[in-house]
Formats: sequence, C-alpha cells, structure tokens
Amino acid sequence: MTKRNLFLLGVLILAQLVYAGNWDDTKAQAKQENKLILLKFAGSDWCGPCIQLQKVIFDDPVFEQFAHDKLVLFKADFPRLKKNQLPKEQQAINDQLAETYNPEGEFPCMVLIDAQGNTLRKWHGYDKKHTVQDYMVDVNAFINK
Repeated sequence: MTKRNLFLLGVLILAQLVYAGNWDDTKAQAKQENKLILLKFAGSDWCGPCIQLQKVIFDDPVFEQFAHDKLVLFKADFPRLKKNQLPKEQQAINDQLAETYNPEGEFPCMVLIDAQGNTLRKWHGYDKKHTVQDYMVDVNAFINK
C-alpha cells in the first residue's frame, strides 16, 4: 500500500471516528466539556442535499473551527450502498437516534441537543440560502443562554 493510500485510509477512519460512535460517550463528552451536541442525520451515499450540506457547511473551515470549539458532533449516517454499510452496532445506535430525534425520517436533518439529550433546535432539509454564519448564529443563540 502506498503512502498516499495509507494517508487516505487514515483520513477516512478519522472521519468515521469524528462523526460516529457511542451516543452515551457523546453525551458524556458534551457534559464534561460543557458543549451542546449537533446530531446530523444523513444519507451519505444517496442523499444529494446531505452531500451538499456536508460540502458547503460542515467542510467549511470556519464551521469546522466553530464546531470544534463549541459543539460535539455526531453523525447518524444511513448509507444505502452495500459497500458503505456501517457495522450493525452503529446501525442500531443510528436507528435508535432516528426514532427519538428524527421520527419523520427527514434527510438531511440536524438536531441541536443538550448534554441531557433534550432537543433545543431542529433544521430540516438543506436551504442553500442558509450560510455557515447563519448556522453559527442559530447555534450561538442556545450557547449564550
């Protein structure tokens, strides 16, 4: 395996660690760091608006820094392609989160949650007019309370 391929594999693994994992650990981290949780429901390999939201908002360096400083991110992904399927344990976690926070099954959907698991704000779909700064203002309204 080339150095480039190893690097790309490392980036993919890191991306999964940042956006997936144990929900209880996410809540514990939010509580310990006194941060809110931004839970994102996405269909990473089939949902066009989800992919756009990722590219335009979540991959923006300004938003990345803001999220690092103020939030704990958790991505509940629901890929359709067999090659992209998550481990069964992660699928079960994501399914439970969807039942609780996104029973409508909307994609994309972002939910701002406190460390106790209470919903503070929901964004349904992806509005191209909603900028990185708009999302940061929306989130800051709850951080500054």
